[in-house]
Amino acid sequence: MLKAKEIMTKDLITAKVDTPIYDVLELIAKHGISGLPVVKDDMTLVGVVSEKDVLSLFYDHEDRSEKTVNDFMTQPPLFFDEDESLLDVCDFLTKNVFRRVPITSGGKLVGIISIRDLVEYILQLIHEEPLPIEAIGQ
Repeated sequence: MLKAKEIMTKDLITAKVDTPIYDVLELIAKHGISGLPVVKDDMTLVGVVSEKDVLSLFYDHEDRSEKTVNDFMTQPPLFFDEDESLLDVCDFLTKNVFRRVPITSGGKLVGIISIRDLVEYILQLIHEEPLPIEAIGQ
């Protein structure tokens, strides 16, 4: 059975609770991601901040320049352990509104799995399957 750690993205883009919220918006836009994990200095996962979490900035006319990730992030974060079944992760993402889920080991962030990661994995599986004998002869 495949485990979460087998397809998780390990090259992580994260924020800290005191990261200015506009810096997070820059990261989201620059990297083309829909959200990111929030961690302590030792990589302990404390929250997740997404595009949806910051949409209130569009409507709010008060000065938000001093606001940080802590003011917007979802906490406590939902996450999976790196040894949990990839099917469980897929099931979770299918049944919830989340587009990504952090992956931890001992409470420390070690990866993330997004819906895109799962789509790319499905495509990889399709391309690795051998062609049926009937198709080879055509």
